[in-house]
Amino acid sequence: MSDSTPTSRVGQVKDITSLSNPVIKDIRALSMKKHRDETGTFLAEGLKLVIDAIELGWAIRTLIYAKAQRGKPQVEKIAALTVARGGLVLEVSDKVLTAITRRDNPQAVIAVFEQRVTALDQVKLKPDQTWVALDRVRDPGNLGTIIRTADAAGAAGVILIGDTVDPFSTETVRATMGSIFAVPLVRVSEAAFLAWSKKASPLLVGSHLKGSVDYRTIGYKGRPVVLLMGNEQAGLPDTLAQACEKLARIPQAGRADSLNLAIATGVMLFEARRHCLELGDPPRE
Repeated sequence: MSDSTPTSRVGQVKDITSLSNPVIKDIRALSMKKHRDETGTFLAEGLKLVIDAIELGWAIRTLIYAKAQRGKPQVEKIAALTVARGGLVLEVSDKVLTAITRRDNPQAVIAVFEQRVTALDQVKLKPDQTWVALDRVRDPGNLGTIIRTADAAGAAGVILIGDTVDPFSTETVRATMGSIFAVPLVRVSEAAFLAWSKKASPLLVGSHLKGSVDYRTIGYKGRPVVLLMGNEQAGLPDTLAQACEKLARIPQAGRADSLNLAIATGVMLFEARRHCLELGDPPRE
């Protein structure tokens, strides 16, 4: 955090202990998608996560911390920086923190940030770059884990197709473990995605139970790659499956006939990145 910060914040911190305070009511309402959409904001929890978000340039609206955190250097620094950027700083009771986060043992520092979504027409594909595209994912834990995995694997971003669960829900943000701030997100309709993929012409690889190609034998290197993963229950619809250049399968041994969506995405993603980064000499199709 390199911004110059004021040396004193006397009078700039609101001390709040009541759950009926209108500011607290507004923050608590961020548990509802409607309110997140209306305000264009969301809630993130944890000191490290908040620091990372600020350092990555995300706009902070409100910083909230427990009274016991007063005077701690890192908290004081991000509080001063929040004020410098025009944000609100709240010092609250444990009761208020518990009510906001809906957890018995809440993080001592939380914050409200402005949402950030990348427009599809701003995505400029590069050779050996990997994106993940997700069709109508329903589970916030799955989505959060996939965003975290995409970050770990060095993916360029995640494209959310159709009626996908809100990436800025509290459950999803928690599951990303901070990667929500590091991975570009795109939200798009199925029709717009199909039109874009046809024009941009990446190697579109879909994961499908009826896939005819072992995911390890696909030659990913040399082209931008988009890994297309389907809904947890229904998988890829025919409209998306037919648009794929390759329909891949993950060979399985045991009695399970399918993998959890987040696990399958991680398996596919790391294999694609291994090819693109030349971290081995995998077989090619």
